[in-house]
Amino acid sequence: MANSVSDSSPVPIRVAVAGASGRMGRMLIEAIRDSDDCVLAGALDVSVSPGIGSDATAFLGYASGVPITADLDLGLATADVLIDFTRPEGTLAHLKACARHGVQAVVGTTGFSDAQKAEIAGHAERIAIVMAPNMSVGVNVTLKLLDMAARALSTGYDIEVIEAHHRHKVDAPSGTALKMGEVLANALGRDLKGCAVYAREGVTGERDPSSIGFATIRGGDIVGDHTVLFAGTGERIEITHKSASRTTYAQGSLRAVRFLRGRTAGMFDMFDVLGLR
Repeated sequence: MANSVSDSSPVPIRVAVAGASGRMGRMLIEAIRDSDDCVLAGALDVSVSPGIGSDATAFLGYASGVPITADLDLGLATADVLIDFTRPEGTLAHLKACARHGVQAVVGTTGFSDAQKAEIAGHAERIAIVMAPNMSVGVNVTLKLLDMAARALSTGYDIEVIEAHHRHKVDAPSGTALKMGEVLANALGRDLKGCAVYAREGVTGERDPSSIGFATIRGGDIVGDHTVLFAGTGERIEITHKSASRTTYAQGSLRAVRFLRGRTAGMFDMFDVLGLR
């Protein structure tokens, strides 16, 4: 009689995706399909989306049996983790439902107010949340480099953050650019709210050496370019990250999903996920 061998493979992580009909939602669904340890368990979208009721993987040419729904309770019923790259109001509603169902969350949404961030922190007392304005592994390594550079170039260098995105992006500066500004300001012992300059026009006077400037470009199909310029006397240092595909965001999101396995509460970011603390 043959010996039976038990399957010791870990149970797949059941992942729900918000904004399932959108470009980022579809990229996430495809990444989940291609992963070895995750499975699609839910697909959410707004009630007016033309994708409502259709199979979430129909665009890939096969049926997953997971319909796109606006019913949060239905979409989260069997999920372990929700990935959300939508809008602030939608994300807050999703997190409220996640807290009710005990579903962890990975949040890549940007544009939250301070009050909304405080509300998210409240949800993190009940569920585990990874929240970052950019889930790209490369971007988060860039943030670490910026922290190091700002500390070394704390005097004698003017700092400017330049970002470019596609014409459809609705917030400016980008969440990633603002995160870069926060990292720079913290490294320099400054408050970004007090030193950020978001617009220049007319006779502005000489540049305040303690300021951090931001420039925003919108056009075409640019996925996301970010450059931080340290301009000194006689030299310039530029640290740049360019995204050619949203695939980097999807893969980083799945790393965050794996990080949440076994965690039940707390607020985390990609530095925690990547061990960059």
